[in-house]
Amino acid sequence: MSRTQLILTADEARMLHGADGDGVALAMRVLVGLSRALGASRLVEITSAHVDSCLYHGKVSLDFANRLVELGGSVRVPTTLNVGSMDLLHPGLVRTKTDTEREVALKGRQLMSAYLALGCQATWTCAPYQLPGRPALGEHIAWAESNAIVFANSVLGARTDRYGDFLDICAAITGRAPFSGLQTDEARRGTAVFDCGALGRDFLQTELAYPLLGHYVGSVAGAENPVLVGIPTDVSEDRLKAFGAAAASSGGVAMFHVVGVTPEAATLEHALQGRPPQSTREVGREVLRATRAELSTFSSGRLDAVSVGTPHASYAECELLADLLREGPPIHRDVAFYLSTGRATLAQAEQSGVLRILESAGVTVVVDTCTYVTSILAPGLKNVMTNSAKWAHYAPGNINVDVVLGSVHECVASARLGHVALDNSLFVEGPP
Repeated sequence: MSRTQLILTADEARMLHGADGDGVALAMRVLVGLSRALGASRLVEITSAHVDSCLYHGKVSLDFANRLVELGGSVRVPTTLNVGSMDLLHPGLVRTKTDTEREVALKGRQLMSAYLALGCQATWTCAPYQLPGRPALGEHIAWAESNAIVFANSVLGARTDRYGDFLDICAAITGRAPFSGLQTDEARRGTAVFDCGALGRDFLQTELAYPLLGHYVGSVAGAENPVLVGIPTDVSEDRLKAFGAAAASSGGVAMFHVVGVTPEAATLEHALQGRPPQSTREVGREVLRATRAELSTFSSGRLDAVSVGTPHASYAECELLADLLREGPPIHRDVAFYLSTGRATLAQAEQSGVLRILESAGVTVVVDTCTYVTSILAPGLKNVMTNSAKWAHYAPGNINVDVVLGSVHECVASARLGHVALDNSLFVEGPP
C-alpha cells in the first residue's frame, strides 16, 4: 500500500532540525508526525492560530506547555487563547473547596501563564471571531475549539481543519499546519442537504430555532458537511454561532453551508461543488420539539440557576439580555443567573453601561472561562436552564446538573418566576 510522502520546504526542514531553536524543532516534530498520519503531502502557511490547550485537563497539558517555554518557544503568527480554567478577573467565582478544585485553580492559572509566556494574546474566549482582525475568506488558519472551527470555516470562509490540544500551539509556533482535511477544496464540499423551508419564516426568525436545528443536524450529519436550504438570508452571526456550536457538539460537524448566506454557498450547486448530495432530508417543527425534549433532562418545576453565553455572548447578546432585565420583576431570590462572555466584550459592556444593568439585575458575569468547564456553580444548584444546546449537551456529564433548554426570553421569564416556564406554542405548525 503506497503512502503519500510529506515534502517539506527548505525553511521547514531547517526548523525541524533546530535552526530556529529547540522549541520550534519540538513543535515541528509534532506537526510532521501528525501530517504523516493524516497523509498530507505538504504543510501550509497559516495567518493565525487559536489555542484550546490552555484549558487544564491534567498534568500533561501543563508539562507540555512548560517544556515549550523552557525550550524558548514563541508563536510566530497572531495567536488567540480559548477559555482557561480560571476567571482571572473574578477569581473568587471559581470554587476551591475540594482538593481537585484547588488543583485545577492552581495548575489552571499556571497553564494560562505558560501560554502567555509563549507570546499568545490574553483573549481567553471561545469566540475569537468576535475579536478584531478575524480571518477572511480563503485564509489558512489553525484554530482549535469546535465552535470556533465551524464558525471560521462556515461563516468567515477561512480554512482550518479540526485541530486539538498540542497541535494548536505547535502550529502557532511553526506558522504551519498540515495541508489536509478542510484546508483543501475537496473536503469542503457540502454532502448532506437539510431543507428547512417547512419550518416557516416566523419560526426561523426565532432564537431557539438555531440551537435546536444545530443539535438535530449534527446528530444526523455526524462528520459530514451539512447544507441548509430555506434559511432567511438575514440570519445573524449569533444564530449561526448557536447552530454551529450545537452541530459540532452533537456530531462532528466542522463546516456547514447555508445557501445564500455562507461564503462558499451562493447557490446549492456551489455548496455541493456541482455534485449530487449523499442525502436529503426535510426538517419540520415536530422534529425540533423532540430535540428540545432530548436535550432537556427536566422540563418543569423549581429552577436553581440560569447559564447563558455558551459560546461566549456577543455584545449584541449582552444588550438583549440587559433590555429584557432593564424593567420588570426582579430575578427570583433563589435563582442564580450567570452570563459567560469574553473580557473584550465585558469591557465594551462596561463602557456602554450594559454591564451595570446586568449586575443591578443580579446577573453574575463570568469571563475567561465557562460555567460548564470549571467549578463555578455551587453544588446545590441542580436544576439549570440555558439557551445553549452546547451547554445542555455537556453540562449534565461535566458538572452533574439537570438541564432544560429555552430561549433567552424563556430563561429570563423562568428566572423571575423561580420555576421553568416554556412556550411550546412555538412548535405549532404554521404556514411556511
